[in-house]
Amino acid sequence: MTALPEKIMSRVRSQSDRWVCTPKDFLDLGNRPAVDQALSRLVKSGRLRRAARGLYDVPRYSRVLDGLASTSLDSAIAAIVRRDGIRIMPDGMAAANILGVTNAVLVRAIFVTDGPTRTVAVGGNKIWFKHAGPKVMQWAGRPGAQGFQALLWLGPRIAKSNPSVVSILKGNLPDEAKRDLRENVRALPEWMIPLVLDITTDIPVTA
Repeated sequence: MTALPEKIMSRVRSQSDRWVCTPKDFLDLGNRPAVDQALSRLVKSGRLRRAARGLYDVPRYSRVLDGLASTSLDSAIAAIVRRDGIRIMPDGMAAANILGVTNAVLVRAIFVTDGPTRTVAVGGNKIWFKHAGPKVMQWAGRPGAQGFQALLWLGPRIAKSNPSVVSILKGNLPDEAKRDLRENVRALPEWMIPLVLDITTDIPVTA
């Protein structure tokens, strides 16, 4: 009969190289105390690394760093989302940066979430999660999320007073995102509606 640590490592090896796991990923293999104990043994043996509280990955050597490679933040975030059953979206500044309406330098990984506000330290990095209400989180996972978040971050005064905001978003938002915003315009804050209608003039209105 295969021991639990080996079963855990078999699953880890079946995933991507930089996969980050949590105890919940193995509860079909054993109960929580047994899984925790197996993970602890794997960490002590060096086969797994504790990247943060409740987060584990395989330690990998980096020739560039001449030492251990850092934990993948993207994989760590995915593990937290999977473990906690939450939804997240990039912070509005990140969305605005990606879409070209700001040159503000992103110095932190910030996400809005329907989960609690908290900070998670992963290696030498920190991930900030900020709680947001249903009116914001209803856009999570939707094509129009970045456009909505960018406008929300800019706010009505800046977004309305700077004509380049509309032209930039009109040029940079994919048609799918524009269509999502246009078809769900009633879910937007009142001040945002005229801006979105201007941004999406090239999208046909469906009956």
